[in-house]
Amino acid sequence: MSQLIPNTTPIRDFKGHGGNVRAVAVFPDMRRMVTGSYDKTLRLWDLETGVVLKKMEGHSSEVLTLAVSRDGQIIASADYKGKIIVWHGESLIQSIKAHFNWINSLDFSPDGTVLVSGSQDGMAKFWCTKTWQMQGRLVDCGYVNCVRHSPSGGLLAIATNDNIQIYNSGTREHIASFKGHTERNLSLVWTPDGTRLLSGGNNDDPTIREWDSLTWQQVGHPWNGHTQAGTGNIRAIAIDPTGTLVASASGDMHVRLWRLSDRQTIAIFKHSSPLSSVTFSVDGRHILSGGTHNKISEWAVPKDAHSKILAINTARDACITGDLPNAEELLSQDIHTDTNDYTSYAHRSFIMSRKHAWDHALEDAIKSISIQPSLIGYISKGIALCRKDHVREARAAFDVASMFTNQDSKATHFLLLIKAIALFNADQHEEAMLLVKELAAACPNADLLGCRVVETYLHVQLGTKALCHDEAADHFTAAVNTGALLSSLIHQIYEDLTMLFGWNLVALCLTAHQKRCQAFLLAGKPDKALEAYKYMMDTIDESAKASCLVWSNGKSAQECSALFVTNGDAALDVRDYDRPIDLYSAAITLNSASSIVFANRSKAKLGKMLWMEALLDAQKVIELDSLSYLGYNLKYAALHGAQRYDEAIQTFQTMLSKLDDAPDIQTQELRQQYLRPSEVERAIRWVIDAQLENAPLRVLDTTTGLLCDREAQISAFKTSTEYKELLSSTITHPDLDTKRIEEVVRRNLQFAMLSHRWEGREPLLQDIQGKSVYDSELDSVGGMKKLRSFCKTARDAGHNWAWSDTCCIDKTNNVELHESVNSMFSWYHHCALTVVYLSDVPPSSKSGSLAKSAWNTRGWTVQEFIAPKIILFFQNNWTLYLGDRTPNHKESVAIMQELKDATGIDRSAIATFRPSMNDAREKLYWASARVTTRQEDIAYSLFGIFGVRLPVDYGEKQDKALGRLLQEIVARSSDITSLDWVGKPSEFNSCLPASITSYQVPPCKLPVLPEDEMQSSVSSLRKTVAVDFASNLYTRLRNMSAPRFATQRLHLPCIAFNVREVRRVSGPAPGTQFTYRVKADGLRSLDITTEEFLVQFWPARPIERKFILVRPWDRSLLELPDFVEFVEPSDFGDNMESEEDDGMSPSSPSHDWSGDYPGKREVVDQESQAFRLLVRLGQPFSVILLAQQRSGEYKRIASDHDIIGQVNDVRDPMDIRTVEIL
Repeated sequence: MSQLIPNTTPIRDFKGHGGNVRAVAVFPDMRRMVTGSYDKTLRLWDLETGVVLKKMEGHSSEVLTLAVSRDGQIIASADYKGKIIVWHGESLIQSIKAHFNWINSLDFSPDGTVLVSGSQDGMAKFWCTKTWQMQGRLVDCGYVNCVRHSPSGGLLAIATNDNIQIYNSGTREHIASFKGHTERNLSLVWTPDGTRLLSGGNNDDPTIREWDSLTWQQVGHPWNGHTQAGTGNIRAIAIDPTGTLVASASGDMHVRLWRLSDRQTIAIFKHSSPLSSVTFSVDGRHILSGGTHNKISEWAVPKDAHSKILAINTARDACITGDLPNAEELLSQDIHTDTNDYTSYAHRSFIMSRKHAWDHALEDAIKSISIQPSLIGYISKGIALCRKDHVREARAAFDVASMFTNQDSKATHFLLLIKAIALFNADQHEEAMLLVKELAAACPNADLLGCRVVETYLHVQLGTKALCHDEAADHFTAAVNTGALLSSLIHQIYEDLTMLFGWNLVALCLTAHQKRCQAFLLAGKPDKALEAYKYMMDTIDESAKASCLVWSNGKSAQECSALFVTNGDAALDVRDYDRPIDLYSAAITLNSASSIVFANRSKAKLGKMLWMEALLDAQKVIELDSLSYLGYNLKYAALHGAQRYDEAIQTFQTMLSKLDDAPDIQTQELRQQYLRPSEVERAIRWVIDAQLENAPLRVLDTTTGLLCDREAQISAFKTSTEYKELLSSTITHPDLDTKRIEEVVRRNLQFAMLSHRWEGREPLLQDIQGKSVYDSELDSVGGMKKLRSFCKTARDAGHNWAWSDTCCIDKTNNVELHESVNSMFSWYHHCALTVVYLSDVPPSSKSGSLAKSAWNTRGWTVQEFIAPKIILFFQNNWTLYLGDRTPNHKESVAIMQELKDATGIDRSAIATFRPSMNDAREKLYWASARVTTRQEDIAYSLFGIFGVRLPVDYGEKQDKALGRLLQEIVARSSDITSLDWVGKPSEFNSCLPASITSYQVPPCKLPVLPEDEMQSSVSSLRKTVAVDFASNLYTRLRNMSAPRFATQRLHLPCIAFNVREVRRVSGPAPGTQFTYRVKADGLRSLDITTEEFLVQFWPARPIERKFILVRPWDRSLLELPDFVEFVEPSDFGDNMESEEDDGMSPSSPSHDWSGDYPGKREVVDQESQAFRLLVRLGQPFSVILLAQQRSGEYKRIASDHDIIGQVNDVRDPMDIRTVEIL
């Protein structure tokens, strides 16, 4: 073989990139090319003009590879940092961080549903092209250089540094592995028929190797030609559309063009620098290559690359185009010029055979042989004899022709194909088909495509001549299944067959498919016809599809269309959406383009959630019938499904106007099925306002980190996808779906709240207003790390909004401060999550650390723990306390038990807690050991727990703040348990404590009288006490008014006992305390310890000042039935008023002022009640020592412990009155 001279002059260069052009691909439309470069860009080129249509930017590092989907709609590109960018046309639609390291290769599956990426990180990953999420399991295969799907899509080949691996594309099952090249395997390409896989090696083995896809054994010897010069790596391999030529690009700066059949180099294209990429043009006539010279060079494929057996002459073009008279005339002129021109005689013989002039054809063939026996002479004789049905003589002619092939296997192969065709034309169908199949089987390295082309043509002819439709369909199916029709350029490769027999190879593909569809229809098999039609439309190119329009105007095509529509309607009725889509598509292609067909196909596509495709059909419906509402209804549904809600709502309004303007009443009535967007917007706003009634005034956006007021929250929600979806979906119903509106609003406006301990400097509203908490400029603000972590924790938990008391309250605004303090309990109760941050609990802590945390000592944290429905405790590294992943730590038995032990708050009390003034003493006890930075806050932090709203006045001190709270409790609830304290009295009112710590002593628990003893005591009293006495006492006590406050004065109903003697028992203890023995009328003597100095007196030594011991009256002693109406369980809002708003407790709980009694019981009559009351009045009880002032009112003498009194005799008269206490 003569030495090839490298071509150094490309047709043209595509310049513009600023770095190595690592990737190139052409589009199916034959008009565009896309390239990817180390300059971090892609460029879209016009192949006709050579200009850049678009510079596509988006990568932040070098682009290493790209791929174009088979339909040309999607481009995928990948870079050095492991990122994939997906482009629709020239627009970026998706960015994926796909791998941890650079991505060397991308490839779309043939059906375009999957993109495979292969990376240096050793992984091949599969991406769904609809969702762009990873699909199925990845393949861990080692350093990946190249990934390629087989033409059928069933297999995936992966080239790695160590070997070549084959997988089942669908199941990821490993099929085979083989070494491949001696070193790295860099590039791969499949032959169009999928029977061979070609691979390229690196500079240690710069060869191409061919692998059999059945055995995965190497076929023949390596293809040698590339050298180790430069890098020597064969970076890219491409196969032309005919499947007969191969181009390889190497670091040796050459592109080599190979013929697949004999693995010989037929052309070399020399560049000025190492190469990285190569591909063929869609028509196979050009090669495009790129590399480190920063450009793409275009080279012409040599015209003789697809060698012809028959010599080229002046009449060839006319013969191929079918201009037989002109071809005959030209050849006759050649013969007239040279009567010994045997080739012209042979060629004219071919022409005469095509003109059915068999005798003339035979004469010319014999004349050619007589001048000089030759290959074409005997071929022409064999063809002519077959046409005259002289089959035996024709076989002899073809046998002799084989003597003139010079043992060229390619020529012999082609001769046998011609023989088979000639025999077929002589009606030797079985022999001809057998010869073709045997030839393909016996010579696997020969021209298999040629065999398939001939087999295809013969099946089409047999199908055309078939006597029944089923037989015809079988032949046309066999023609389609040969695989020859996958090549769009067979008419160029096999021009000899056109010249010899007049075959129209350009139309062969379309003819086979169309005739197959018709045969199935005529055979009464519409499903098979539809399947055949779909396969045709998926297989043929755009020019062939245009030819389908001509075919579709025929009568048989119209009948086919009607049948498709009928079957499509039936399938749509049963919601079998795939079938109607296919059936309607077939009908539309067959020129049945009514608005109803497009509308029904749109409905079917909506059923399959093919939103964009449904939208196109809806648009077509509008074009065909602009006055109908139907097209707009379908367009709305498609836009809604595609989440293009603004457009959907606008389209919906247009649809409503079409319904309003409809000429018929029936269509107008359809309007009643829908709501106007404005109606729904008003309903949503009402729900928003209701939701925000129990939300903070300001919150942090956990995504942006910005502080937002309520209007900003509403604005953010109304611009969100969720709001638009809600509006768009609700308008399609005649009635408002209030529950769904409430759910969507709640989900989007729900917020998380922080419970923590202030530590030094914390970020305030003024620090962050107008800034994002995530901004680095706020790094220096104290407490910012905690705030950021809280926002991220809330965001990770799925909450859009977060609240912290440090920065979400404008503490300079008294109105806002008042509202916040009074509403805070409600906010914590209605938040979706309360995050408790324990800054002093490290991650290594054990159980018990929460109980010891300073968080448990702060005043505000009582309500922050009790109020929320869901609470999570976090350690100081923002991990869950004790690693407890219970969704709600209020449901964690271990954590709740730890808190109960630390706080005394029982889990059951928390579970059923509602803000109220009942059991005030117990709630005061919860807070008694707590501290706050501002002393007034210890009272303010309890407003929500008791369900009261009071003014906030920082600077008033704890004494007054606590006094105002307790005054409100007593005045509104009549609950006097708050008077049970020890310590120093308040300046606000002496009956109230000066500090919350006065409630640290647990409530006094006096013994309960068992029921049997109660009954016994009642029986004894009946014997000694007159009924009138008991009844009168009962009536007087029942008619006592409730305790009340007026101008800081407590009007306390009570049973009073005049003190007649006070004697000091002991002198001052360490400190300033005195113990006195006190005797009062009707009471047993008792001791009192107090810090106050009391003047001693007794009957013989009286004083003017009057002292009394009082038993605050408790109506629960009357054992009255509970008249509280049953209240349905409901959430409480920010206007939390206690259950005792009428000023009288309907059922004051028993407490330690009176002893206790076991449960409620039905009392037979008032007489029994009266005697039971006497028994109770005789039991020990807590008393208060009061000292009368000059003005006649009293002040409480505080004691350091509970004062317990007991009457001498319940039969003695009792001083029942109301005393006024300062």
